Amino acid sequence: MAAFTVVIRRRGKVQKARHDTLAAALDALETETRVAANTQVPRVERALGREYEPGQQVAVRGEVRGPGGVAGGIDVRGDGSAEAFTGRFVRRPVAPGDREDAWAALRRAIAA
Repeated sequence: MAAFTVVIRRRGKVQKARHDTLAAALDALETETRVAANTQVPRVERALGREYEPGQQVAVRGEVRGPGGVAGGIDVRGDGSAEAFTGRFVRRPVAPGDREDAWAALRRAIAA
């Protein structure tokens, strides 16, 4: 039975996948969000009478959830940058360490 769920949200569309191990779930999350980060086309969006620059937008959100309170993910911004977070309902940013990208920072934070 698959214990870990990866959820990818892309501008209103949701994709879910289940994985047996945390490592497999994090690998799938990284694959999906890296592709999104490398293919983002920056553009200014307008909503509710405001303009949102690409760096202010979350174009793709990837999350991993599992037993033992495992919850975290990656936000891919409209400009292609990525930011790791932990938590499910209250997201806490994870700052990358030396020579770490967002994906390595997420792995470190979830492993702790």
